[in-house]
Amino acid sequence: MTTEEIRSNVEKALDEIRPFLQSDGGDISLVSIEDDRFVTVQLEGACVGCHVNQMTLKSGVELTIKKYVPQIEKVVNLER
Repeated sequence: MTTEEIRSNVEKALDEIRPFLQSDGGDISLVSIEDDRFVTVQLEGACVGCHVNQMTLKSGVELTIKKYVPQIEKVVNLER
């Protein structure tokens, strides 16, 4: 998979999960992809202060991204 395909597929994954986050007053944006294996996102809105945002990040965001791009090893949130 090319770097452009990886980026496109990560965006597709975020588009899949975004409605769930938005329904709770949050959102997510892609910050960067390093070495085609590590993704940095930024949780926004209500997701920032949510006490379960790490669970959302691992159980929702990371799993969805890995479904689209299996070689992704880790997804982290850029803390403000």
